[in-house]
Amino acid sequence: MNTNRRFFLTGIGALAASTIAGGAFAQDVIQDILESSRRGNWDDQFDARASTGGGKISSHRPIFSAETVAYVQQAIGDYSAIVAQGGWQDVPATKKLKLGVIDPDVEALRRRLMVSGDLSPRAGMSPAFDSYVDAALKRFQVRHGLPSDGVTGRFTYAALNISAQTRLGQLETNLGRLNQMIGTIASGGRYVLVNIPAAQIEAVEGNRVVSRHTAIVGKIDRQTPLVNSRINEVIVNPYWNAPESIVRKDIIPVMRKDPEYLTKNNIRILGPNGSEIDPLTIDWSTEDAAKFRFRQDPGKINAMASVKINFPSPDGVYMHDTPQQSLFSKLMRFDSSGCVRVQNVRDLVTWLLRDTDGWNRQRFEDTIRSGENTPVALSNPVPVYFTYISAWSTGDGVVHFRDDIYALDGVQELQISTAL
Repeated sequence: MNTNRRFFLTGIGALAASTIAGGAFAQDVIQDILESSRRGNWDDQFDARASTGGGKISSHRPIFSAETVAYVQQAIGDYSAIVAQGGWQDVPATKKLKLGVIDPDVEALRRRLMVSGDLSPRAGMSPAFDSYVDAALKRFQVRHGLPSDGVTGRFTYAALNISAQTRLGQLETNLGRLNQMIGTIASGGRYVLVNIPAAQIEAVEGNRVVSRHTAIVGKIDRQTPLVNSRINEVIVNPYWNAPESIVRKDIIPVMRKDPEYLTKNNIRILGPNGSEIDPLTIDWSTEDAAKFRFRQDPGKINAMASVKINFPSPDGVYMHDTPQQSLFSKLMRFDSSGCVRVQNVRDLVTWLLRDTDGWNRQRFEDTIRSGENTPVALSNPVPVYFTYISAWSTGDGVVHFRDDIYALDGVQELQISTAL
């Protein structure tokens, strides 16, 4: 593994890992998925918009398309030329540069942004962080899945200082993945794409992205698997059954401290015959409780909130709503135990149920308000692809990169579970 490649896997990846180790992600599992009483807003349909830096960043073109392949091939040519000319120099990561700052390091930033095509050479050399640099940096940040605040923070420096050679390798690796997947997708049909490194979901129809959704995907140590399947069921107001591991590691210790915990969180204990067991009759000083089933009632604090999206999967993963809408605003959205949480999930479910008789948006919302657990089988199952694309292009000169969060870009052939 060359030095640049090692930096990519350990530099950016280490930032994510250190964040996890540092406590930002190391939340108590139960608190993370249960203790949230508020709902978020549902008004953001697209989370990738055109930047102020010139050039259209957002696009209705799906990642899986012949046009994307062509643009990635073009990007490989462009980055090969950049590499042949020596790539780009690192930008000193010693201070925050932003609009209005005058500093010699701004010249290094200008050169870096010019080489990658984010800043026009006509902007010239100057130590002043002017509106041209501001727009160019925001464009760069959008392309790399970073908050477009125009400030050179920790993650922006990390992205700026990954070598051109490493980026070229990313493009080459992902071109192979794109070519492989495009052959499995019926042109013009409906499907859902979950892109794990981008923590983003595309709902696609007629070779056009109908909606994009921010996602929460699996932690580094609890990775979301790669799956090709078909969405065949939506459960409105789902129950949540706590895995035995969570019962042992989280619920039992919490109950020793707070005997009212289960009641406050609408979690019932069910015996082998389905009868409800009074928590006060259980000896919480032991792990006897782990032999019972813990089921949370539907409702706003349910771990899956309003809806669960099912499809066959050997790993037992699914997509769902969440009571913790604030998680979607995180930069590193790798927080789940493998399943995928969907922002604006009601929009996605309405689209999924479109061909299912009687299930329009109004009935869906009315059913949520009823609080009744309601499974709905889709009349026409919709293909879903959990994939791993860390580099792609949405147009001439617009190349997107994401962190190789699971360190899979060095893997020759990814293992994909197929249940289509």
